[in-house]
Amino acid sequence: MIVNTPKKESDIIPMKKWHGLNIEAEGTGITETLSRNVNLLGSLLGHSVREHLGEDAFQRVEQLRTLCKAVYQSEKSGGHQSAMNLIRELSNEEILWLLRIFTAFFHLINKAEQLEITSINRRREAAGTVENPRSESIAEGISRMKTQGYSLEQVLETLAKMDVQPTLTAHPTEARRRAILFKQNDISRCMEQFQRPDLTERERETLIEEIYQLISLLLVTDEVRSERLTVTDEVAHGLYFCSTSIWETVPRIYRDIRQALQDYYGECPEDLPTVLRYRSWIGSDQDGNPFVTPAVTGQSFKVYRRNTFRLYLMDLRELRRELSPSSRLTDPPEALSASIARDARDTELSEETVRGFQHEPYRLKVSYMLRKLEIMLAHDLDEPNPDKNLALPAYRSEDFLADLKLLRSSLSGLGENRKLQDLIIRAETFGFHTAALDIRQHSNVHESTVAELLALAGVHPDYHALPEADRLVILERELRNPRPLRPLHVSLSDKTRSTLETLGLIREVLARDANAFGCYIISMTHDTSDLLEVMLLAKEVGLWRIEGEQVTCPFDIVPLLETIDDLKGASDLLETTFSHPLYRRHLETRGGFQEIMLGYSDSNKDGGYWMANWALYKGMRDISDTCRKHNLRFRLFHGRGGSVGRGGGRANLAILSLPPQTHTGTIRFTEQGEIITFRYASGAIAHRHLEQIINAMLVADLVSSKPAASLIAEDAPKVFGLMEDIAQAAMSAYQKLIHHPDFWGWYIGITPIEHISHLPIASRPVSRKSADKVDFEGLRAIPWVFAWTQTRYNLPGWYGIGAALSEILAADPDHLNILQSLYREWSWLRTVIDNAQLEIRRIHLVIARYYDELKPGDFHDIVKADFDKSIAAICRITGQQDILDNAPVLKKSIALRNPYTDVLNLLQVELLRRWKSGPDNREELGRALFLSINGVSAAMQSTG
Repeated sequence: MIVNTPKKESDIIPMKKWHGLNIEAEGTGITETLSRNVNLLGSLLGHSVREHLGEDAFQRVEQLRTLCKAVYQSEKSGGHQSAMNLIRELSNEEILWLLRIFTAFFHLINKAEQLEITSINRRREAAGTVENPRSESIAEGISRMKTQGYSLEQVLETLAKMDVQPTLTAHPTEARRRAILFKQNDISRCMEQFQRPDLTERERETLIEEIYQLISLLLVTDEVRSERLTVTDEVAHGLYFCSTSIWETVPRIYRDIRQALQDYYGECPEDLPTVLRYRSWIGSDQDGNPFVTPAVTGQSFKVYRRNTFRLYLMDLRELRRELSPSSRLTDPPEALSASIARDARDTELSEETVRGFQHEPYRLKVSYMLRKLEIMLAHDLDEPNPDKNLALPAYRSEDFLADLKLLRSSLSGLGENRKLQDLIIRAETFGFHTAALDIRQHSNVHESTVAELLALAGVHPDYHALPEADRLVILERELRNPRPLRPLHVSLSDKTRSTLETLGLIREVLARDANAFGCYIISMTHDTSDLLEVMLLAKEVGLWRIEGEQVTCPFDIVPLLETIDDLKGASDLLETTFSHPLYRRHLETRGGFQEIMLGYSDSNKDGGYWMANWALYKGMRDISDTCRKHNLRFRLFHGRGGSVGRGGGRANLAILSLPPQTHTGTIRFTEQGEIITFRYASGAIAHRHLEQIINAMLVADLVSSKPAASLIAEDAPKVFGLMEDIAQAAMSAYQKLIHHPDFWGWYIGITPIEHISHLPIASRPVSRKSADKVDFEGLRAIPWVFAWTQTRYNLPGWYGIGAALSEILAADPDHLNILQSLYREWSWLRTVIDNAQLEIRRIHLVIARYYDELKPGDFHDIVKADFDKSIAAICRITGQQDILDNAPVLKKSIALRNPYTDVLNLLQVELLRRWKSGPDNREELGRALFLSINGVSAAMQSTG
C-alpha cells in the first residue's frame, strides 16, 4: 500500500514534494490505467495522513500493511499474529484513526475500480460494430434476434410485451453516509477529468489539488451517522438517484433500442413500447418498520410527485430555449394553434410572457405547459402563494404526454429534437409519480386486524383460533355482505387503525393518480386467507366491492412467498386461491393478471444456499405452470438482495438462469441499499446495468422458444432428482449447523451482530421483534448475512455445498459426468456454482479464526471441513485448478484487497475483545466498532 517513491514517470505528481501512499500494482494483473489511478489516490491519501496525523501514524499504517502483505508473498502465517500483537498495544484513539485511514483507502479504490469499469465499457462500445456489437448490449440482443430470423414486427411484439420494473428499497445495506458518498462521487468526477489526454500541466495540478482536498475531507468526515436514518432521509436518498442517473439514463436506453432497430432492420417506429418503469418501497414498506406510518407513507407519495414536477419544470425550461421557430418564418400547424387557444382559455399566463412569445408558438405552448405544472406543484405543496385562488387545472400525466407528442408532430420536418424526445420517454416512464410506491405489510398484521373487526362486529370472537377452511367461509360471507364491520364510534387498537388508514390512503392516492400506486404485497403469505383478508380490509374502506358477481378493485394483491415450505407449497396455495370464486372474480377485474413475489433472503436463512436456490427454481416453475393452467397472465417479482447469500449477483445472469416457462417478458426485482448506490452512482454504470437487463430479456425470449439443454431434455426426472438430492443434503448440513444448541451463542459471540443491530444505517430495526431482543428466528436476513461477511466466513453464500456435493459425487461415479455436463449446458447450475465460487474466494479462514477465538469451540473446524470439501467438489465439476479460475479479474481483485482487508478485520477483532472484556470506554469503543463495520463493508464491497 505504501512506497516512498513512484516507480514510473507517469506516476509522479507534478506539484509540491508529495510523499505518499503509492499502491504497488504494476505486474499484479490489473490494468495500467487502474494501477496509475490507485497509485495516485494512495499517494495523496498517504500525504494527507502525514500532514494531518504525522509521520508516526503513517509508519504504523505501513507496518501493518507490510506485515499482512508478507503473509501472501512468503506464505508465512506469522505476519497476522505480529500485526495482532502490534494492534493490542494501540490505544482506542490510535485504532480509530487506523480504521479511518484504511476505510478511506477502500472508498478511494472502490471508486477507482468503478471508473475503470466505465472506461473499459466505453472502449468496448467504441470497438463495437454492427457486425460485431458489444457483448450484452441492446444491439447484441436485437442482432441475435435478427440472426434467429425474427422480423421487425416480431421484435416489436417482444418489446411490446416487455415490462421491466426495478424496485428500489430502503433495506439497511448501505453503510455509508451520504456525506461519504458525495465525496466519493466528487473524487470520481475529478479522476475522470484527469484521464483526459489534452489537459495542460496547470489543469492537472489543479485537479490533483482538488482531489487532495477531497481526500483530506474524507479522512476527517465521520463515517458513522450520529443518529439513525429517518424514513424521510431514506426517501431523499432514493430520490437522489431517481433524479440524477436514472432520470438521465432511461432515455439513453431507448436511444439504444432505436439505433439497433435502424441498424438491423433499417427502420424504427416513432413511438416505442414502454419497456422500463420504476417502483419503490422507500417510505411505504411497513413490514416490521414502526416508523413507516400511514402519515409518513402519504408524505412519501407527495414527495415523489413533487420531485417529478420539479424535474419536468427544469426540462421544459431547457426545451423552451431550443424551440425558437417563428411564425413569421414558418406557419405553425393548425393543431398546435388550436391547442394554444385552449390553453389561453383555461390557463392564465402573464401578459408579458404571451407578448414575448407571440411570434414563437412553440415557446408559447411550452410556457403554458410550464404554467400548468407550476400551479399543480403550488397546490400540491399546499403552501400560501398568490395563485391560491386559481382553479387547479385537470392536468394529468396523460395530458402532459399528449402535449409533448403534439410538439413533436408539429416540429415534423425540422429534424428530431433530442431534448423533446427524451422528455417524451421520461413522461411515459415516470408519469407524475417518478416511481410507483408499493405497500408491504406482514400477514400477521392483517390477521390481527381482521380478528379485531370480526370480534367488534359480533361475527366471531376468536378468528385466530379458526382453521383455514372456517376462515375462508367467514371471509367469503363478509366479502359478500355490503355492511361494514366497524361499528360507529368504537375505538380501535393502534395497529388496526393504522392498517385501515393505510388502505384509506391508497384510495386517496389512486383518486389523484392511478399510476402512483403499485400493488399491495403480503409478507409471509401462507394461505389463501392471507389474500382474502386484505380484500376484506379493502372492502372496509371502500376499495373493494362486489355487485352480483362483478368485483371492483383498483389494485393488485401480491403474495410474498419467503420460506422453503412456502416455496414448496406454492403450487397448492395458488391452485386453491385461483379456484376460490371471489378471488377469481378479483383476478377478472384485474385483467386476469397475478403478480407473485419470491423471497430470496428468508429462504436462504431458512434452508441454506443450495436449497434456497433450488426451492426458488422449482417454485418459479410450479408457479408458472399453475398460472398458465388457470389462463392467467403473471409476473414474478424477485426479492433479491445484494449479497450471494440473499440472491445477489449479476441481474442479467439471474434472468437468463430462470426456468424457461417464467419468461413472459415481464419481471420485477428489488434493488437494495448499497446495490442502488453501486448501480446508479454514475450514469455510465446505470446504463450498463440497464442495457444488460434489457439484453437478457431479449435473449430470454429466444431461449424460452428453444428446447431445454440436451441433457435435461433427455432425462429431466433424473436431473431434477439429482438436484433435489443435492439440495436436501445441503440443507441437512446447513440446518444441523445452525440448529446446534450452542450455535447461536457462537454466532453472537464471534460476530459484531450486537453492534450491527444498533448501527444507525436505516430506519427499520434488524429484528421483527425488537431491536434489543435479537434471536435467530426474529433476526432479519440482512443483518444475518451482514455479520457473516464481517467475519470473512461468508457462511450464508455457500455452507452445505461441500457436504452435499462430496456425498453425491461419492454415491455414483456417473454423477460427476452429469454435473460437469450440466455446468456447461445449464445456466441455472452454472450461476449457482459460480456465485458460490465468488463467496468462497472471498472467505479467509485464517482471519476468521481470530473471530472464533473470541468464543472458542468446534464450529470453526466444522465450517473449515465443509469449506475444503466445497473447493474440491467445485473444482472437479468445473474442471478448474482453483476456485474462480474462470474469473481471473475477480480473483485478482480479491487477492489484491486481502492484505488491507485483513488489517481492518484484525482491528475489529481487537475492538470486540476489548468490548467483551469490560465496561470501560463503552461509548468510545462503540463508535470505533461502528467505524470498523463500515470499513470492512467498504473492503468487502458488501454488507447484506
